[in-house]
Amino acid sequence: MIFTTSLLTSCVKLLLVPSYKSTDFEVHRNWLAITHSLPLEKWYYSATSEWTLDYPPFFAWFEFMLSQIAIYFDRNMLIVENIGYSSEKTILFQRLSVIVTDLVYIYGVSRVCKALAKSWRSDVVLPILLITNCGLIMVDHIHFQYNGILYGILLISVADMIKEKYLWSAFWFTFLLNMKHIYLYLAPAYFIYLLRNYCINEGPISSKNIITRRGCGYLLQLAFIVISVFTVSFGPFLSHVPQIISRLFPFKRGLCHSYWAPNIWALYNVIDKTATLILPKLNIPLENNTVAVMTGGLVQEFSHTVLPDIVPLTTLLLVLLFTLPLMIKLLFMNKAPIHFLRCLVLCALTSFLFGWHVHEKAILMAIIPLSILAIMEPIDAKIFLILSTTGHYSLFPLLFPHSLLSVKVLLHILYSCYSFYSLFKIHMSAINKYALPLLSTLESLYVIGLSGIFLYENVIHKALMLDKRLPFLPLLFTSVYCAMGITYSWCKYYSYFMSSNGDRKTQKTKANKTE
Repeated sequence: MIFTTSLLTSCVKLLLVPSYKSTDFEVHRNWLAITHSLPLEKWYYSATSEWTLDYPPFFAWFEFMLSQIAIYFDRNMLIVENIGYSSEKTILFQRLSVIVTDLVYIYGVSRVCKALAKSWRSDVVLPILLITNCGLIMVDHIHFQYNGILYGILLISVADMIKEKYLWSAFWFTFLLNMKHIYLYLAPAYFIYLLRNYCINEGPISSKNIITRRGCGYLLQLAFIVISVFTVSFGPFLSHVPQIISRLFPFKRGLCHSYWAPNIWALYNVIDKTATLILPKLNIPLENNTVAVMTGGLVQEFSHTVLPDIVPLTTLLLVLLFTLPLMIKLLFMNKAPIHFLRCLVLCALTSFLFGWHVHEKAILMAIIPLSILAIMEPIDAKIFLILSTTGHYSLFPLLFPHSLLSVKVLLHILYSCYSFYSLFKIHMSAINKYALPLLSTLESLYVIGLSGIFLYENVIHKALMLDKRLPFLPLLFTSVYCAMGITYSWCKYYSYFMSSNGDRKTQKTKANKTE
């Protein structure tokens, strides 16, 4: 099933080779040129293009290796000064490079499926859910990025965690961090789960089983792996680590990306804009007599008028505030991998909702591991269906050319239909047993409501001739509506995780009863 699904999906990817490409296409072409044409000490200092190298060293080396092949397609793409260069051979090479490196993702899917108990869920449904993920296809093979290889490494790490190969899992996750630092969002779940299940003895947590020779030795092993990988990664760049850090964490960027990612800050911004319109009508003066401006659209820099401005420290504190209870809960739960996976999803969602300058593409960091959970229990399937349908729809604005309308709609509908059908079939016995639908009436109405947002954006808005007066309105509706669904999913899943009974004593009792 994995081979067949991968082959068919690769054929679809090949058909997308001539499709629209975003500025990320030029970003990666420039990185190919930088790593191929410039000496190593200039990689993170080059500023010929505005698209400077801002990924960790392992990804820079990945671009360097690709450039050794790119030279046989078109050596002109490797000239740093050729800004915006996109010959047919350049396009072909970059598109093919994404398709080929997706083999790592396919391997990761295979590893996860083999790590789970053998059944038609893990052998048929899960590979299709992961390999045909429409968000990954839209982002990598139309918009253009290399997320496939990154999520492949993540899945390899998750598979090793499920199989209790803890050191290998830590190695691959650390390797991933040095490919793309956004995966720091997931680090707390990794740290606590490894600490509890690899370094601490079985039984209730106490000073006797925390501070032991065995525990300290295992902790040192983990530390050695992490430090070794970071040393290999940053060692060649030791003299300019501060420059790399400034590139990796550009806090001077605004709170929101150019298209507001569907998170808490999208809702926060809309509340502020709405207040600037309503308060003057209620004879409530605005600070400094500010006049509400609603024609600016969705911009990167956003100064709030009524509500307090948000600074990076605020977002960091909020992420930590909501992540800390998850870590405490995970620390006291049994070693079942399902708890680790749920915590992983919640860490990704928490950072997505409250993080600074979040990109809409980061929602895949929650959707992909949640795909594994969706085949396990109805609650996971419920959250997956809402989150994947909403999260994938929120990626539509990335593919803005009208010619791509039918492509993105078809990808989304096919994936969503299969997800609903297969997960309903998997969990049918549980649904019939408790006489509860997989989605409630309100949840179903919300998902159906996405079609209303689509209809407004592509038909009603133009029919009302609002393109010139309020050009940003369709994006605003998409961002806010999707933010409501993603926030709801987070609240529902967060509450379930925190109230779930996964302590070791309870698990042991249940196991005895089963026997």
